[in-house]
Amino acid sequence: MAKIIKAERSSLPRTVPRLLQILFVLLRHNFLGALRGRKHLPQPKEVRETFEELGLIFLKFGQVLALRRDLLPDNYIAELELLHDEVPGLHIDAVRATIEEELRAPMSALFSRFNKTPLAAATIAQVHEATTIDGRHVAVKVQRTGLDTVIATDVAVLNFLVVLAEKLFPSLRALELPLAVSEFEISLNRETDFGREGRSIVLFRAALIDDPDVWVPDVLAEYSGRTVLTMEFSAGERIDLYARSHPETMPHAISTLVRLMLQSIFESGVFHADPHPGNVFVMPDGRLSLLDFGMTGDLDETMRESLVLLLEAVVKHDARGVKEAYLEMATASEKVNRASLLLDIKAVLYEIHRSDLTQVSIGTAFDSLVRAGSKNGVHNPSEFFLLTRAFVILESMIRQLDPHHNYIESFRVEIKRLTAQQFSVARIEEKTIKLGRDSERLIGDAPADIRRALRRVASGQLGQLQLPALEALGGRISRNLESLNGAIAAAALVIGGAMLVSNPLASWHSELGEYMIIGGVIGALVIYIGALRRDRGRR
Repeated sequence: MAKIIKAERSSLPRTVPRLLQILFVLLRHNFLGALRGRKHLPQPKEVRETFEELGLIFLKFGQVLALRRDLLPDNYIAELELLHDEVPGLHIDAVRATIEEELRAPMSALFSRFNKTPLAAATIAQVHEATTIDGRHVAVKVQRTGLDTVIATDVAVLNFLVVLAEKLFPSLRALELPLAVSEFEISLNRETDFGREGRSIVLFRAALIDDPDVWVPDVLAEYSGRTVLTMEFSAGERIDLYARSHPETMPHAISTLVRLMLQSIFESGVFHADPHPGNVFVMPDGRLSLLDFGMTGDLDETMRESLVLLLEAVVKHDARGVKEAYLEMATASEKVNRASLLLDIKAVLYEIHRSDLTQVSIGTAFDSLVRAGSKNGVHNPSEFFLLTRAFVILESMIRQLDPHHNYIESFRVEIKRLTAQQFSVARIEEKTIKLGRDSERLIGDAPADIRRALRRVASGQLGQLQLPALEALGGRISRNLESLNGAIAAAALVIGGAMLVSNPLASWHSELGEYMIIGGVIGALVIYIGALRRDRGRR
């Protein structure tokens, strides 16, 4: 994992000169005029130029803010989206020093050829074309030197400025800017962790190894480390350039990109959050090649399942379904105005379905949902912003490749496939088995946990209570857990049977579903009767 100095550990002598430098730049661009009120806020162009002048970390922070449409007005978002991270390349001596320190070998022992001119140079790293000593054609990604210290210092300064801004303008507290800075620091740590990026590439490659339409370059582990990442070289052409000379191939390429995005989100849970044309190449044999996995998102199984339901509800124009699935994914506080949230979601869906299908944007729908949630007291998870970013960038690329492509139809087809897979017999069986195992583990562990707690109570550690009464209580809890286990199993049978009956994939599925429903109902009745008999016995 990349060695990052935490912002709070950045020393005062290191932070103060940088803080003074930043305050001088802010003063020159009229930021401090905001102290006199909203009418004196700097213009969007000045904000962008300020971020560019302040350097690497502030430039990246501006790019992150460009995703937060729930925080900033549209004119500021539009200007921040113009921020780019193309910077002058490092001198070859600095590149050589980083590689030799990381890989503990001289360059001449590692590469027979190393192009001194980088293929691309950005704020975090730059990429060079090379040939390994054993003849493999590779791309070498080298991290900029001193990045950890720069990140720690500038993030510490950002935290100070945010706290100061909230004291001067208490209304800013509603924007949760300290949380945005914290998530930004986490994002930077991810992006500078080349070990994590290498693992993401391995996961993507394993998931897509049998896909005839996609190629992901392999990682050369022996040529990679914390600050150096070496991969197979992609000999293809940027997809936007390829589209100009081969427009007839774009419908299939676009369908592949949509399928790839949704498959990575819902099946593996790891998705590429920066799918712009510079990261998608077309190989000489027609396959798509994905590059640069520095910015990826991770979704756990629960969030993936909720996301399937959310997208299906968006396609079906089901506002209540969207609201419930959204609140399962996000953190809803007690202050959430659910009625207002539902009205805002209905407005979002209305705008989607009144538009021409070729102009519908899932990224915009996510963006509107994020805004509606923030407005009504929902705290959106950081992965949600990455997801929004991924869809917005993907859709922008699709419009560029083929302005008349019916993107939503490709999306609908893939969502239908994923929904069918979600409720397949194999999936239901897998969930039922997992539910049974979890319940069995709970039942098995509960009596021992209760006995341990009772022994601590009896020894006086938790107060003086009579042991026989507590043992009786433990017995009742154990019996109730057994009943709960049976009830869960019965409910699983009924739910699984209902799914099979309502959406049969084969003729025998419906019949199996009916038997499962009958079995679940009988099981529930047996549990209920047993509970009644135990209750009478106690009385």
